[in-house]
Amino acid sequence: MREAEPATLTGLYESMAGLEPNGPGVGRFVPGEGRERAPLLFVGEQPGDREDVEGRPFVGPAGQALDRALAEAGVARDDAFVTNAVKRFHFAERGKKRLHRRPTAGEISRERWWLQQEIALVGPRLVVALGAVALQALAGRALTIAASRGPTRWPDGRAGFVTVHPSSLLRQPDAEARRRDTARFVADLREAARLAGVV
Repeated sequence: MREAEPATLTGLYESMAGLEPNGPGVGRFVPGEGRERAPLLFVGEQPGDREDVEGRPFVGPAGQALDRALAEAGVARDDAFVTNAVKRFHFAERGKKRLHRRPTAGEISRERWWLQQEIALVGPRLVVALGAVALQALAGRALTIAASRGPTRWPDGRAGFVTVHPSSLLRQPDAEARRRDTARFVADLREAARLAGVV
């Protein structure tokens, strides 16, 4: 049985934080960040190591890549709310390192109702899926970025947009390919912002 729909983001996050205790391979709860009624809401995969340490979303290398791309696209960070489909860092320990582990379908599904509540409370004009995990969480089923990239409409009727996760740009070993992929990502952000009426 689901809890009653929360009336505030604070209430939502308090409830979510108690869902799953920290333990081996699971980091701390990291809430979304930004202002309510932000016209753009970005959904990523999950917090990374840096986000787990700081307790804030998109502050690590991928978050910095997103910030640079938003600036290049002419989108003010105040126009964006950032969050993740899964709110805890899932990892495998290798010595002193904590290596990212992709969330399972069950983990994504378990947090989907909460993500929907979060989106409803923020009330954005457009919800952007950053990567395949966010796309799965928002669409309710596994889809590919290649086939879904661009404008869409989510099952709840809200306007959406699908693009890559900024971490994919950092993993690109070839400098020319990285420049090309970054330019396409910036173009996606600019188009999403245009559809949301912020540029």
